[in-house]
Amino acid sequence: MTHLAGKLALDIQAGAPNNGRGQDNVGMVKKMQVGRDTYPYISPQAVRRWLRDSLPAAEPVSPVIREGKGKKQQAYTKGRPDLFVDDDLFGYMVAISGSDSSCQRDTVLATGTFVSITPQRIASDYGTMTRGFAAGDNPVIHEHEFYTAVCAGDINLDLPRVGTFETDGQGIRIALPPQAAEEAVASGATEATFRGVSALVLDIAERRRRTALVLRTLAALRGGAKPAAHYGDRTPAFLLLAPMKGGVNPFTRVLANKDGKPVFAADTLTEEIAAWHDELDGPVRIGWAPGFLGDQRDRARRDLADLITANTVVIDHPRTILNNLAKEIEDGTHDTWFEDAKA
Repeated sequence: MTHLAGKLALDIQAGAPNNGRGQDNVGMVKKMQVGRDTYPYISPQAVRRWLRDSLPAAEPVSPVIREGKGKKQQAYTKGRPDLFVDDDLFGYMVAISGSDSSCQRDTVLATGTFVSITPQRIASDYGTMTRGFAAGDNPVIHEHEFYTAVCAGDINLDLPRVGTFETDGQGIRIALPPQAAEEAVASGATEATFRGVSALVLDIAERRRRTALVLRTLAALRGGAKPAAHYGDRTPAFLLLAPMKGGVNPFTRVLANKDGKPVFAADTLTEEIAAWHDELDGPVRIGWAPGFLGDQRDRARRDLADLITANTVVIDHPRTILNNLAKEIEDGTHDTWFEDAKA
């Protein structure tokens, strides 16, 4: 049972990637207070939306169904993880009263909140709209917030659950209702016992493909609010992925705040690798974009030289790390990662 666990950081430059609730005519970014300090953040649902929107155009995504009116309306996807990779990886809840089609799937790709590593002062941009107005007309006034920050969050991809769907169980809602399960079996899914419950499993080639797809899509991540005014790169500036035999992610503190600046903590990484070496199922892969955090990438290579020589740590460009790992998974190099000891 292997999880790809680690850290992802986005380098936001004068951006407003995720807006909160506006106040009067002011567009507000999402932010939180910790004591007297302000930390802008990007919600996990926003990053997951960007990831879904960044999937290749040829990859079908689950249609959204909307029902009801006013406060009683609800929206849900098709709930068919056997057919749609986004339902498989991101999960869903289909709750239809009086129907045997209700089903639920917890996320396979877990994402934390992407919070600025250091506290920030949020900037405010004031503007007016007067184009086409007659002389003497009052302008339309607008204002919005933006900021510069390194926003980082934890990620965890539960590989044995990719392409595996529960069909019964106690205390959980099934991932595939009976009719959908029958259709999945007719299309080639096989029956299995997974973590103590009955399940259907897609063939290994499709499970490899879906995992490689999400890794390559992460390398080409795009999205964010206000692209007309604050367009910016949303691909990972920093990425750490480690194959862990369980769901633990010990690498959440490898990026830290030191004297008001984000820093890579090589000593923290070294100690965590030593403490968890028996749970690692391969090298810790670090994707680090050139220029991100100044000369810290070169310093990290020096500090981690022994681990790099031992192939315990690999450092390269984020896109190279993700694409290489995707190819290894497609080639079947890591098929044991899809196996589950609790099956």
